[in-house]
Amino acid sequence: MTSFKIRPVRCLSALAAPVLAVALLASGASPAAAQPAAVQAPAAKAAAISVTLDGKKLSLQAQPIQSKGTILVPMKDLFKALGATVTWEPTTRTVIASSGGYLTLTLQIGASHAAVNGKSVKLDAPATVRSGVTYVPIRFVSEAFGAAVRWDAAARVVRIQSEEAQFEERLQREEKAREARRLTTAQIVAKNDDSVVLIQTDYGQGSGVVVGDRYVLTNLHVMQDAKSGFVKTNDGRSLPIVGVAAYDEKVDLAIVLTKDELDLDPVTFGSFDDMQKGDPVVAIGSPLGVQNTVSVGVVSNFGYDGGSIYYQISAPIDHGSSGGGLFNQYGELIGLTTSGYEDTAADLNFAVASEDAVELIRTAAIDPAKVGFLKPTLPETLVGAPEGEIASLLAKQFDSVSASDGELKLKGWTAKRDADGWLQLSADIDTDFYDYYGSKMQKNLQIWAANTAHELHRMLPKDKIRLNLFYSKKVGFEPRDYEAGAVSALPDGKWQVRYSILDVQFQDELLIRLHP
Repeated sequence: MTSFKIRPVRCLSALAAPVLAVALLASGASPAAAQPAAVQAPAAKAAAISVTLDGKKLSLQAQPIQSKGTILVPMKDLFKALGATVTWEPTTRTVIASSGGYLTLTLQIGASHAAVNGKSVKLDAPATVRSGVTYVPIRFVSEAFGAAVRWDAAARVVRIQSEEAQFEERLQREEKAREARRLTTAQIVAKNDDSVVLIQTDYGQGSGVVVGDRYVLTNLHVMQDAKSGFVKTNDGRSLPIVGVAAYDEKVDLAIVLTKDELDLDPVTFGSFDDMQKGDPVVAIGSPLGVQNTVSVGVVSNFGYDGGSIYYQISAPIDHGSSGGGLFNQYGELIGLTTSGYEDTAADLNFAVASEDAVELIRTAAIDPAKVGFLKPTLPETLVGAPEGEIASLLAKQFDSVSASDGELKLKGWTAKRDADGWLQLSADIDTDFYDYYGSKMQKNLQIWAANTAHELHRMLPKDKIRLNLFYSKKVGFEPRDYEAGAVSALPDGKWQVRYSILDVQFQDELLIRLHP
């Protein structure tokens, strides 16, 4: 049985739609008490009734009146205060008011019913005309336009709060509640440090966060091509990994199953709705294998990719941080640190939002007995494979070199064996990208060469292999001062420039030569 311990994502509630209530009645009833459908009108000699909107007294062309125990006010003054557009139909003695294209209110003088967006609503008192002034029921009209209405019996004031003011008041309440929940960095770490683990596989190393008795959430690329591994907890225990229980390739997420129970508290999930640009965040992971390293920063920006949310953060991370926890100022997990730009002082790092993780956990149908490691992206061996198959594999699995400024694309892979028995592999690079960023890519090319050589040697352990990446470009002039053979004339009058920028040779030992 799958056993996850996850608190539900907390979302801000949507603003409730206005409810059409009965018309406001003048009475001494307290707003906290249950109000009857009709409240008795004040005594004849009582003080005049006034009206306020968002705390400001409305200037009315005539005093409010009472009809059937209901307070009515001059139509034009009320609709103007509520921001409504009014049309008068003299033939049918009908008032038509609209606002924002979402509401149309129709009142006929003397009618017992009104229409709100075409739906009939019974009135406690009809609209009326007295001394040339058209009066409308204040509660019904105000609430139809989303306002809240309260009768202050002591002050004899009808207090109206607009929809906008209600929304602002709600935001202020939520911000106060938000402020009260904030934790210090030390408190966030104390709450979550033991729930973040190091993941070590036979293929690489990363980080993860505990989400269940035997389940750890991490990035999919941490587990890709792994055949074995273990989870190392903050207290020094090492628990073998059974395999990947569920994953989502699109958002680079995976759930790892351990052989034994972790005996650790799962993280508490937060929500994207709680986050604002500039909010502080805390990252906990194992960059370069330094377990449970803490870094702090802010949400630098938000990103969206195919419906998924990504955080851009300034909290420093590095290789090995993948799958580590990104926590908000309440100590809740809001994302997994995933990637970042190298060779920049700007701290341009990224985390996939926890909403995608929650969805993966919610939809995962896990049978622990069937959990295993993923099928590797590369075959166990290429011994005996034809040259065309080797070239196709290179084109599919080794089609680019990652760099801080993007990816250097590789195309036109070829594979052939020469007379001396060497397997000659080659591809052409994207010259437009290399012209701009080639000088910054030497380290990336060297790492790519070492990793590629390691994989090819694993699949072809007895072969002598030489791999070249070529700069190949046509120009309309004869280039000068290139190495012999790098420049050749073409039949169309143009010139071909072609030379190796990377020469890798290996069998039991490895040689890497980079060309500027």
